[in-house]
Amino acid sequence: MKNFQSRLAAIFQNLATLTALLIALPFNLSLVLGALVGNWIRGNSIEPQTDRPKTILLTGGKMTKALQLARSFHKVGHRVILAETHKYWLTGHQFSNAIDRFHTIPAPQKDPEGYVQALLAIVKQEQVDVYVPVCSPVQSYYDSFAKSVLSGACEVFHFDPDVTRMLDDKFAFAEAARAIDLSVPKSFLITNPQQVLDFDFSNETRPYILKSIPYDSVRRLDLTKLPCPTRAETEAFVRSLPISEEKPWIMQEFISGQEFCTHSTVRNGELRLHCCCESSAFQVNYEQVDQPEILQWVSQFVQAQNLSGQASFDFIQAEDGPVYAIECNPRTHSAITMFYNHFGVADAYLNDELLAEPLQPLPTSKPTYWIYHEVWRLNEVRSISDLRRWWQTIWQGKDAIFEPDDPLPFLMVHHWQIPLLLLGNLRRMAGWIRIDFNIGKLVEIGGD
Repeated sequence: MKNFQSRLAAIFQNLATLTALLIALPFNLSLVLGALVGNWIRGNSIEPQTDRPKTILLTGGKMTKALQLARSFHKVGHRVILAETHKYWLTGHQFSNAIDRFHTIPAPQKDPEGYVQALLAIVKQEQVDVYVPVCSPVQSYYDSFAKSVLSGACEVFHFDPDVTRMLDDKFAFAEAARAIDLSVPKSFLITNPQQVLDFDFSNETRPYILKSIPYDSVRRLDLTKLPCPTRAETEAFVRSLPISEEKPWIMQEFISGQEFCTHSTVRNGELRLHCCCESSAFQVNYEQVDQPEILQWVSQFVQAQNLSGQASFDFIQAEDGPVYAIECNPRTHSAITMFYNHFGVADAYLNDELLAEPLQPLPTSKPTYWIYHEVWRLNEVRSISDLRRWWQTIWQGKDAIFEPDDPLPFLMVHHWQIPLLLLGNLRRMAGWIRIDFNIGKLVEIGGD
């Protein structure tokens, strides 16, 4: 009976969402057609700004950050090849005028060797000069292992396997930062629930939280404070988590304050591109903020580690002022959408010339958002002041996908990519937790 009810709920969830998107279709179609007609009248074309055009391969084609990087490379005259796993052959970003060619490849966690060989085939076929992975949490490891294979055919702008492993391991990262006297919360490696139950919390001034070291798309939002009010509650919570030697967790000091996230593009230990914005558990709004202490922290860390690649750092600024790095993800951050009007992004990735200072979003850069996430947030509006703040986000910001001179991805993501994923779930009578228009997927328990 319970299984029947869950399937019925999934059918309703998918049908209701498909209906809502169908209702929105005429409005979005009018917007995109208007932009296309305007472009045709103006005769928009790209004037190459580089005298050394290269062919760039980007993965992660379903994600907005891949689209943004494609546009950044394309707008100065580089040729962009986009790739994504077979499951997301339907990505709306392949219709961008920044994309010269689109390929699908095997999912690396299902076919590691096939994934590497598919990348190598694309590199050779398209005569790729530089491979810039825009990877999911799982994929970042496989891109590191692929680096040794691809490096003979093109430059790979990504970390070696041992560096990726260190950066992505929340505990190893914290220890590496602590070793060079950079501020991080107190952290403990947990491989058995009993370690938490035996921990003496009585001498601690702050509570702790548990986070999975392997990426967990669902539990990553759980910030249950430890210890719980009673030992029985603590034990029940801790034993409910899949903690083991194979799936270690980190118990980390919880510091109250403002969270920040960054994107950092680094080459030979030099921080070349940097942005920073206020963060939240489910982040879909990005606005540049000036945080010199965070910039300095990142600069020192990447220099000490002599990094080359892309990294995303999460920070917390304690209520008494100091900033602490919480974790690092060795991959592109969606905050890079704030560089939508910056013409220096491609050089930050491709050139070795030292910069006087890291590139940051331009003063004219508007905060970025995803319109369908903002529409969903109308459910949270409870007063006129809430509505005013909501409208201010729309009026003063910019949709991260829509560009007047490249409007098709906006239409195709919302009315092709997501609907086809919903139809797939409807056919399987499977529900989902939320739609992530930024990442371009349905977030599901046990999903990718």
